[in-house]
Amino acid sequence: MRTDAAIPAGDIPAGLVEPSLYVGKVTPGSLDDQVLAFPETKPPRKWYFALAITLTAALIGVVSIGYTFYLGIGAWGNSSPVFWAFDIINFVFWVGIGHAGTLISAILFLFRKRWRNAIARFAEAMTIFAVICAVIFPLIHVGRPWLAYWLFPYPNQRALWTNFRSPLLWDVFAVNTYFSVSLMFWYLGLIPDIASMRDRTTSKLRKVIYTVLAMGWRGAASHWQHYEKAYLLLAGLATGLVLSVHSVVSFDFATSVVPGWHMTIFPPYFVAGAIFAGFAMVVMVLVVVRETMELKNLITMRHLDVMNKVILSMSCIMGYSYMMEGFTAWYSMNEFLHHGFMNIITGTYGWAGWVTISCNILIPQILWFKKARASYFWMILVATGVTIGMWFERFVIIVISLHQDYLPSAWRIYKPTMVDFGILLGTFGIFFTLVLLFARVLPVIATTEVKAILPDAQPSHHGDDHHV
Repeated sequence: MRTDAAIPAGDIPAGLVEPSLYVGKVTPGSLDDQVLAFPETKPPRKWYFALAITLTAALIGVVSIGYTFYLGIGAWGNSSPVFWAFDIINFVFWVGIGHAGTLISAILFLFRKRWRNAIARFAEAMTIFAVICAVIFPLIHVGRPWLAYWLFPYPNQRALWTNFRSPLLWDVFAVNTYFSVSLMFWYLGLIPDIASMRDRTTSKLRKVIYTVLAMGWRGAASHWQHYEKAYLLLAGLATGLVLSVHSVVSFDFATSVVPGWHMTIFPPYFVAGAIFAGFAMVVMVLVVVRETMELKNLITMRHLDVMNKVILSMSCIMGYSYMMEGFTAWYSMNEFLHHGFMNIITGTYGWAGWVTISCNILIPQILWFKKARASYFWMILVATGVTIGMWFERFVIIVISLHQDYLPSAWRIYKPTMVDFGILLGTFGIFFTLVLLFARVLPVIATTEVKAILPDAQPSHHGDDHHV
């Protein structure tokens, strides 16, 4: 009896044949020459130009944070009753961006989705950089960041002890755990490629650095055996964290009594939104990397097409969530909840609510068309719109819900200051500066994983005679 593995490729219906994950002829040697040699070449002028822009933005953020330290958080627009504003908006936004990287790499790895191989490394790095940007905001919001260690439970003589019932403390543990596991997951995947760079480089300084970072990797069978076990274990841990971390972040709001926040839909709503925003950021960065680093044969239009389909799916889920939010407000017969929802679409900040709906629900619908999913213009437009929309979604949740609380005499209009905008701009500068530096010093594609899907990598393959 003939097994599926013995069926010639020509006998398989065209619709069941998996499209190639690379374009043209790619061999292990050509892959190393294309990806691993890039960090040793001189950066082009456009890289320096881009770095100058991102460093300028980062410097504006550093100056704004320094001004905050000098004057205090009174430099921000926060005021009663909107005590949580830009800093928490930005924190939730960046934590959400950091979700897609681990999702692409860990969850898709567990499901054996091979299309992740060429884009997982970059997505993992994006997770690290986004979480770094996110943790800035809780630190500076405490007012005295040099005392932020008080958030950690440790015996001390001041009789201070953290409140374990506070979701804000849960955030500390959840985000730190997520960052630690994501960092280990990213670094573990880098080790085989760093070892290859160690063996290729002619620079003594680079060889020393790569030797240290490679941790003695020689590519022995025992190394690969331990590597596969550790990678699978970290993927399993990271998958649970993807779902738990943003759920914990949503508890900051859902466990309160503020109208519009006290809802059970928040955890899945936040997780879906985080994946949505993260995938949009990955698409934007990958398009730039694909074009500027000449990686069109490895990061193909199929990769972008699949990611655009994920964005479209998440957009539909977000639309359903928005409708359920409105339905819940109506069905609850709670006048405070009803007032809070109507504020989103007709209140003082109603424009922000409509920006959110337009960017997150309406604009992504263009991705139903295959031509749009294959067009840089449309995919960048959608990804940019989603990024803006998801930031405004956090603005809607936090500012609109807080600026009119239970006491009408306390209602105030919130206005951010230039310091608020400067810090927000600075985090984008820090994020993209780290992205540019990563692209120059480390391989942006996991060559060992891409090699595993090349025809010669499997014993069942014989040259161009593809078997499945």
